Amino acid sequence: MSLIRIKDATDPGTWGPALDEAVNVIGRGQLVVLPTDTVYGIAADAFDPRAVQALLDAKGRGRQMPPPVLIPDVRTLDGLATEVPDGVRALADAFWPGGLTIILRAQPSLAWDLGETHGTVALRVPDHRVALALLRRTGPLAVSSANRTGRPAATTAQEAYRQLGAHVPVVLDGGEAPGGVASTIVDATGDVLRVVRLGAIDLAALAAVAPVMAPPPPAAPTGTAPAPSDHAPAPADQAPAPPADGAAADTPEAPAR
Repeated sequence: MSLIRIKDATDPGTWGPALDEAVNVIGRGQLVVLPTDTVYGIAADAFDPRAVQALLDAKGRGRQMPPPVLIPDVRTLDGLATEVPDGVRALADAFWPGGLTIILRAQPSLAWDLGETHGTVALRVPDHRVALALLRRTGPLAVSSANRTGRPAATTAQEAYRQLGAHVPVVLDGGEAPGGVASTIVDATGDVLRVVRLGAIDLAALAAVAPVMAPPPPAAPTGTAPAPSDHAPAPADQAPAPPADGAAADTPEAPAR
């Protein structure tokens, strides 16, 4: 396997050329693989519909499974979401960067198309220096776990390349991703904050910051349900589906998500 597309991004002192190339690739509407605090993710410019569609195609999934959006810091929140409750701001201040994904109403004026989001967006600030360094230069990225749908999420750049290399000009190698626990997902699109998946942040920690409703008990498996998307936004009258693509699925979780 040729590693020509895998760029070393393990050392901030030398990763400049690799990040430059990744920024240029994103700017051209192409895809990049990057490490996150959960697993490796495949990323596209969130404001380029063709790039987002290329991401979905690379993973082998449809528009009904839209990717979450990773952002560089909490200041980006109001630019992408509307009707942000005080409780969400408190949670973001407490747990970003980190393992918390928040589903919100998207700003209606945004010129993007992430798929069938029903007017919502799932946002997270990842706790990984390579991901944050790239996000600070590119702005919001649509990011899903770096794997073909139905296969395990990649925790190394080499595994991500084996699964997605044909679709991705640049793979940023930040070393082995920790994998493990997925992000906790909070739905803030209704009248109350609802936990729809517990993960890296437990209910007690959330409740110490803002009033949240506990998640419902898991439904009995039927064996016929379609695989959910990473932090998939859902209609207002439905609970957002938890991420697929492995136990660590986020964004890249894994995404990354």
